[in-house]
Amino acid sequence: MNREDTIKRIEEVAIPLIAESGLELVDIEFKHESGSWVLRVYIDKNGGVNIHDCAELSRELGVLLDVTDVIHQSYNLEVSSPGLDRVLKKREDYVRFKGKKIRVKTIEPIEDRRNFVGFIEDLKNDILVLKGSEEERWRVPFEKIKKARLIVEI
Repeated sequence: MNREDTIKRIEEVAIPLIAESGLELVDIEFKHESGSWVLRVYIDKNGGVNIHDCAELSRELGVLLDVTDVIHQSYNLEVSSPGLDRVLKKREDYVRFKGKKIRVKTIEPIEDRRNFVGFIEDLKNDILVLKGSEEERWRVPFEKIKKARLIVEI
């Protein structure tokens, strides 16, 4: 089983548990780092997650993954908040963070560029509308987004 299939299988097992805990799955990473495998599960909820949320889910998810034998090699499980500069993956993320500043990287050039920084104006009919300066607006098809992340403004 390749890494993408493993992540899909982890999601299938994890999502019901995460939802039952009143949490939202933000992202899953499964990477080989410094000689060992690391499974990172990013969770969130209204008002943000705390250390108790992460510790509790880590215990429960660890047991569930062991019982279902989804991952066939040894790994370290990390459960954490997505942070202030969280990644945006689902369509709902773009609606939830409407008006916020984000950085978007596309799979292929759009208007001769692949990197955009702007404010989420809308996501309608699978087209993300980003507002740059006063006169700059970009229309990015959702399926062309490679990576998007909130930009923290302090």
